[in-house]
Amino acid sequence: MTLVKSKGSKWVVTTLAAFTLLFSQANVYAALASTGTETIGAVEYKLFLEDKFDLQLSDKVTKGDFIAAVASVLDYEAVDNKATFSDVAAGDPLYISAAALYEKGILKGPAIGGDQLLTNAAAISIAVRAADLEELAYTYPSNKVEDVLKELKLTSAGLGKQVAQELAAAVDTGVLPEAYYKEGLNPKAAVSEELANVLLGKVLEAKGLYKNYIGYVSDGDIITKLNQAYATSDIIDAPKLQKLVNTALEQELITGYNLKDSRFESNFVDTLSLTYGHSDLTHAIQLIGLLRSEGLDAKVQFEPKTSAYVHLVEWGNPGPNVVQIKNGNFIVYAKEYDLEFEFSNAKDKAKFQDVIFSYAKKDEENQPGLIAGSWWQPLYFSATKLADYEVITNNFITDPNSPYTVHAFSLNENSENVVKGFKAIDSEATITPYQFWVDVPFFNYLHGEST
Repeated sequence: MTLVKSKGSKWVVTTLAAFTLLFSQANVYAALASTGTETIGAVEYKLFLEDKFDLQLSDKVTKGDFIAAVASVLDYEAVDNKATFSDVAAGDPLYISAAALYEKGILKGPAIGGDQLLTNAAAISIAVRAADLEELAYTYPSNKVEDVLKELKLTSAGLGKQVAQELAAAVDTGVLPEAYYKEGLNPKAAVSEELANVLLGKVLEAKGLYKNYIGYVSDGDIITKLNQAYATSDIIDAPKLQKLVNTALEQELITGYNLKDSRFESNFVDTLSLTYGHSDLTHAIQLIGLLRSEGLDAKVQFEPKTSAYVHLVEWGNPGPNVVQIKNGNFIVYAKEYDLEFEFSNAKDKAKFQDVIFSYAKKDEENQPGLIAGSWWQPLYFSATKLADYEVITNNFITDPNSPYTVHAFSLNENSENVVKGFKAIDSEATITPYQFWVDVPFFNYLHGEST
């Protein structure tokens, strides 16, 4: 097993990892043309684990491999390291992960058996406990357990009461998908790499650590969900962060910034995803229809966003949601959004730009053939490299005591001065500049071009 934990920003990616994922996903999705949804789901979990955690399980998964993987993806660490195992010493590489899971009640001990091949029963039991479903499992009376185990072509004989209950709960909650038991399940057989990845994915889902999205472009109710998401979003109020960046606006260090709420982050696989920013709900609804008409499907996440910029006093009434600054001008807060799309393959992600250039980018006044609210400089970007995109910097600011974040875009060559300016205003500010790939029209906008 290759297991490397990454705690950095979702935008901080390595070129090698990105290349590997792009190469592998092209082959994987090509091989899935005639397979079912469960297999596709297994592939998605595998890619997610690789992308977010640099985690790859071998085709022969040991119990130690799985223990280490669970501890890594859940970011569990032992508090006191006082756990005692009969076969894992304190200096053993596995001890830290095993002790962390033991403290959480996921492992029972006293023996770990880390070098042994992981069985289906052990993998499912660990997953149920890691997903915080053990209390549910232990409510199952014997007759209920037996009824569920019939679906696996099993009885509880030889399993032990708690393991049988955990298997039953795994079926009822979907931790164990039907594809892995519809023709029976051998609890003592070695778990497959595919099922181990699926179980890890299901644990992440149960803990709210997997992908966040409101649906697919192709969903019949996606417009309803988009309307609901927009209606329940509002202007973001983050006083501590705004004090810093509003001062930067007054000093003309930046020309604007975006406020976002990290709780809405999609957590999509970077190599397959794009972010599209706008302010008009009608535009978003028509964009969904446009993508459908062009044969593009993708997961969709709605991420509320507040855009802030300076409104000069000579421009007249700035409208609502403003703060007046010392020179008499106003900082305007505008309700906007980012739509995060995760496509099934890199080809569809690349095609997105062709669709925007054809039907959602304004090149002249009153231009026909565009969807409503199209901008001169549409804004969409990727965390990984794309052909015909330019690289800029997000001078990303976080508050450790708040879910809110500031996104202040700049040209790469200006980033160092922007960061220095922020630090001059607040020396304790947490600023993490990172580069990403943006569409050329927005890149030109940062250079001062208006069309």
